[in-house]
Amino acid sequence: MSPAEQKQIQLDRMRYTKNTLSSRLTLLAIVFDVLYFVSIYSTDVGSWYYSILIGASIVYNLVFMLMAFLSSEGVKSYHIGYAWLLLVLGVGQIVRIFILPMQAFKATVTISKVTYPVMQMPQFTYVVVMLILSAICCLIAGLAGIKRSRTLEAYKASLSEKAA
Repeated sequence: MSPAEQKQIQLDRMRYTKNTLSSRLTLLAIVFDVLYFVSIYSTDVGSWYYSILIGASIVYNLVFMLMAFLSSEGVKSYHIGYAWLLLVLGVGQIVRIFILPMQAFKATVTISKVTYPVMQMPQFTYVVVMLILSAICCLIAGLAGIKRSRTLEAYKASLSEKAA
């Protein structure tokens, strides 16, 4: 079998198989996000975390997980719109580094006349790595979803032209 025939078979198989790479990467991004927010929410340093910022962070986490899960199912079926949404979610994960973790890392609280950092370097490093890994998974899943969706659409268009 020639390489051209193998490629033709591979393209034809795309019509009947799921895009599991993008789907699994998206689910992995959710896992990294969960590890991030478990680390953030398990920290209890005075009352620093009891603010509107943490409330907004909780709401964003819920929205992120919902949108990411829906996108994982959408990209599995080669819907390009969900792949674009994954790119937006990936960028959002990077932006989050500069909001709550950065502010918590720079902040201190005074408890009984003793000053404590809200977030120390090991935890800051951990949460930043989790957000970066989540972002990378979303971005790769989105890019792979876009590429595969376009490839499949082009193949379907070529089949329509051949049939006409």
